[in-house]
Amino acid sequence: MNREEKNQVVETLSREIGQATNAFLIEFKGVTVPQVTELRRQVRESGSSYLVVKNTLALIALKDSPMIDLREKFSGETAVAYNQGDAVALAKALTKFAKDVPAISFKGAMLDGRVVAAEQISAIANLPSREELVSQLLFLLTSPMRGLVTVLQANIRNLAIVLDQISTQRGGGSTGEASETTEATEAPAPAEAGATES
Repeated sequence: MNREEKNQVVETLSREIGQATNAFLIEFKGVTVPQVTELRRQVRESGSSYLVVKNTLALIALKDSPMIDLREKFSGETAVAYNQGDAVALAKALTKFAKDVPAISFKGAMLDGRVVAAEQISAIANLPSREELVSQLLFLLTSPMRGLVTVLQANIRNLAIVLDQISTQRGGGSTGEASETTEATEAPAPAEAGATES
């Protein structure tokens, strides 16, 4: 590899991995070509990328990246799976693959710009995915609203019942008052008749 090719590789690594939010360093000693092909496919399905790196060039490319804190892990055969999005989805894909292919092992990771030890990656893979967290958050946000709507509907229904009862009572009271008024109007008639007789 000549100098120009090395510069292009450094530029690519700097642009790709250096700008990643999340990255997992993987050792793949003893992995077959079909297994690597399958690993790449599963990584892509998680919305991520996978690169096998030359350690010396990777360290040059990542000198201004938070990943430089993992410099001692760049030894032996090294691949990097990385993304700008969901770290949990990528961790799930990698740990699932590592269970099926024990030759894959983790050297370390960077999540949201912070270095994470290799032994913590399994715990990260067990976290809910971004979609699950969003779903849970939406449920929590809508639950109080549903409760509020139910309470408001009950109050409105109760208010409607009370107003209906008041309306019924007033309607009945008006009819009674009309009867009393009629009786009061008719009552003086005999007295006038008596006055005529005298």
